[in-house]
Amino acid sequence: MTKTRVIFLHQRQYRCVLDDGSEVTLDTLKEIIHQQQKDCVSYSDILIGSTISVFTVIVLLLSALVYKYRWKFRTWFYLAKSKHYSYKASNEDDIDYSYHSFISYSDNDRSFVIKIAFQTWKKDEEFKLCVHQRDFLPGQDITVNITNAIHESRKTICIISKAFFESYYCMFEFNMASMESIYSRDGKNIIFLIFLEQIQTKDIPLVMLELVQKQSYIEYPNDEQGNIVFWEEIQEALRC
Repeated sequence: MTKTRVIFLHQRQYRCVLDDGSEVTLDTLKEIIHQQQKDCVSYSDILIGSTISVFTVIVLLLSALVYKYRWKFRTWFYLAKSKHYSYKASNEDDIDYSYHSFISYSDNDRSFVIKIAFQTWKKDEEFKLCVHQRDFLPGQDITVNITNAIHESRKTICIISKAFFESYYCMFEFNMASMESIYSRDGKNIIFLIFLEQIQTKDIPLVMLELVQKQSYIEYPNDEQGNIVFWEEIQEALRC
């Protein structure tokens, strides 16, 4: 009606009924249409803004969930890639593990790991340790090698030093062992920590502090007498 060439005389005498039941005269039609166009634009902006806000909130929530359970997701992913994996045994004593323990360590602490291997072998030649430089399969993805090693070992021994915390794969091994403990061993702790050096509590990752608080660790002594007790405790921890 605003664009028609027909001329309406006495426009105030023409009345239009709107959807809400209100009546307006024809002489105010342009203003009403202009206002409705503004309202429609406002509603469109609100709808678009609301949609974007809801989408953003959903993305943030999903991101938070993925971050919170990242190691759980990683565990499922890498275990799914592992052909040796069977999800959960009814009785851990029935499992024939390939190794007594998997040793997780930084390359900076390799000499200490060799010492552990020698001391262990000296007391029991059948005692098998999994060491990545010797036992990982060449050509296989390192994450799959790690997953298999942890799953096929009764225990995971972490050689803790500052270099351990700085190594991505060392922390990866620790977290994967934690997930193995929760989801494949009915919550039984399979991790034992050996502290090679003095590390302040504030420098220990939160995920590891729980094990420290449970006394599931031992410190490497600096005296000869302490070494005797230390190796005995290591042997006992590996056999548990």
